[in-house]
Amino acid sequence: MTPTVIVHRDPETLAAAVAARLVTRLVDAQAATGGASVVLTGGGVGIATLAALAGMPARDAIDWRRLDVWWGDDRFVPAADPERNEKQAREALLDRVPLDPARVHAMPPSDGPYGDDPEAAAEAYAKALTAATRPEDHGPAPSFDVVLLGVGPDGHVASLFPERPALHEAERAAVAVRGAPKPPPTRISLTMPAIRNAREVWLLVAGKEKAPAVRMALSGAGWVQIPAAGAQGRSRTLWLLDRAAASEVPPSMGRLASP
Repeated sequence: MTPTVIVHRDPETLAAAVAARLVTRLVDAQAATGGASVVLTGGGVGIATLAALAGMPARDAIDWRRLDVWWGDDRFVPAADPERNEKQAREALLDRVPLDPARVHAMPPSDGPYGDDPEAAAEAYAKALTAATRPEDHGPAPSFDVVLLGVGPDGHVASLFPERPALHEAERAAVAVRGAPKPPPTRISLTMPAIRNAREVWLLVAGKEKAPAVRMALSGAGWVQIPAAGAQGRSRTLWLLDRAAASEVPPSMGRLASP
């Protein structure tokens, strides 16, 4: 499936536009099925998107009690660590909206019930994903309505780094990642099959340092070398970029969405 590339003026405009797009997508999903699911990402644009959503009056169009929230990855550090994607997401948005706590599925921290054992924590998360999967999902994880992903300068998504063992996991929905090239070294991540089982995958990218990875991912690179190239939704894949991140994308592939 050919991805759609949309270019926004700057990171702030990008975050606001993604937030507005997310409201529409989740409201449509809830209208169609009674519920909705989203997979959150960390990083500058990911958290800025959540903060933008928190400040939008349109956020009240979402029935937050009927939303399932998951994460694409998280750092395996204590729950209060400021580097936790969960902690940042709660501060930016989740603590400001009336979510059902039972439908917020955080990845276990290192001071959680599995102690300092990332493999056990990842297995527990994979089991939670399996428990939420319906027969019609046909995969190791639910058919999420939207998976939000950042992209690193090396092309990584979630905590799936180039040429690392986690990229080759074909059965489980979540795995432990040790020795990540980006600190902290120990993480939990969704696997590529879990990501690719989503209805829509949105890749949020800002910054000129990401431009080479964006270009390679959109130019047919293999996903073992550039994991972002393999992050595709079953129905739709969106690359949502700022101008700097899009600076090496051929003009024919990108559509400017803001002045």
